[in-house]
Amino acid sequence: MARPTTKQALLYAATENYHQLQEFISIMTEKELETPFDFSKDSKKKEAHWQRDKNLRDVLIHLYEWQQLLLKWIEANLQGEDRPFLPAPYNWKSYGEMNKAFWQAHQATSLATARALLEESHTSVLKLLDGLTDEQLFTKGIHRWTGTTTLGSYCVSATSSHYDWALKKLKAHRKNCK
Repeated sequence: MARPTTKQALLYAATENYHQLQEFISIMTEKELETPFDFSKDSKKKEAHWQRDKNLRDVLIHLYEWQQLLLKWIEANLQGEDRPFLPAPYNWKSYGEMNKAFWQAHQATSLATARALLEESHTSVLKLLDGLTDEQLFTKGIHRWTGTTTLGSYCVSATSSHYDWALKKLKAHRKNCK
């Protein structure tokens, strides 16, 4: 699927990829749900997230936390509060540490709670997006706070692209469980 460049395409991709992710989760076996993620034998999986996430909860919480960043950032800036996307002390060079902090903060969160949190944030993001126009989402320079990219690009990254990332990770885990 091509990266969305309109509001309609963004809403469709976010909804479709979310449903694909949820459908895959619904058919995961007990073994797949109980087996800790381990991608250490795959030399191609070097990025930090392959070692960080140990189970489905970790993946869902990662999606949830990034959607919370998106929601808080958009809402604050639309209300005139000058807020960066990443909270202090993090930046685009250190956001991996932020991801670790999200992971650590949710080690006591249950899978059921993680699922509910993601469902809630997904719904909130779609509602927020529905209230924005194509121009607000995909015109460069319309929002000073988005820098050189569009607001829609951030939204794609926190929804459809992130859901695709999660699905790929879960499929790799399934393959490891065989």
